[in-house]
Amino acid sequence: MKGLAVVLVFSAILIFVGINSAYAQTTYIINMPTGSSSPDAPYFWQSEKDGSTTGDITIKTLDFVRWENADTQLHTVTSGTPDGGPEGIFDSGLIARGEFFMHQFTEVGTYDYFCVVHPWMTGIVTVTSGLQIIPNVGSDAGDGTTTFNVEYEFNRVISSVRVNEDQNSITFEIVGKVSNEDNTLMLMLPKKLISGPFVVWADGQQITNFELIEEGGINKVKIPLNRDTELVSLVGTAVVPEFGVITMAILAIGVISFLAISFKTQKFLMLYGKK
Repeated sequence: MKGLAVVLVFSAILIFVGINSAYAQTTYIINMPTGSSSPDAPYFWQSEKDGSTTGDITIKTLDFVRWENADTQLHTVTSGTPDGGPEGIFDSGLIARGEFFMHQFTEVGTYDYFCVVHPWMTGIVTVTSGLQIIPNVGSDAGDGTTTFNVEYEFNRVISSVRVNEDQNSITFEIVGKVSNEDNTLMLMLPKKLISGPFVVWADGQQITNFELIEEGGINKVKIPLNRDTELVSLVGTAVVPEFGVITMAILAIGVISFLAISFKTQKFLMLYGKK
């Protein structure tokens, strides 16, 4: 009986771990719209993650991508490119209207795919190991030369970021459909980009139950949001410095030049001013 109890407990642990692992994975849907079989179609794919129509999508390891055929024609989702041919990583075979193909991506990398029947239909799946990245945040502040990459994790996509120097704030615009039920936005904000303490707003309403964790030069901010939130703003005590590296270098050169000219002028006056 004791051995049976141990087996049951161990089985329960495995089931619990398996359930939690499943919830950690996300499935992203890409539709093949009606008319996508024509090379003259306005677009060939539509991602429910962010509404993009390029066929390109960025996911994390162990996530799934599910391609659904809403067209009247048969399609395939085949790894590779029209020029190079199939790579053999995944291949849906023919997908009829109303059917789908799903693939789990277990390794970091970039995966090209296309439709063998309609080779103008191409896309790319980019698989990352962690957080999503917003590049060059701060390019709209100061002289535009001091920028930062901001990492975040969310079940939707941050499409744009605006820095307001007058209000010491950063505003994030969110798009796309919800891919899972965790509506907590986690932002990894460099302290040199924006300094706390923070006041947080979501669609004009103040959020008071956010969590702030300091990790070295990073402020990790966890913000609970609604599933349809569009704008999130953080107001701090300071944002990107007004003068970037290039501007400071130009100022330094100017100061040095001024001091050098002043020194030469004073020396000249000391030698010839009294004559």
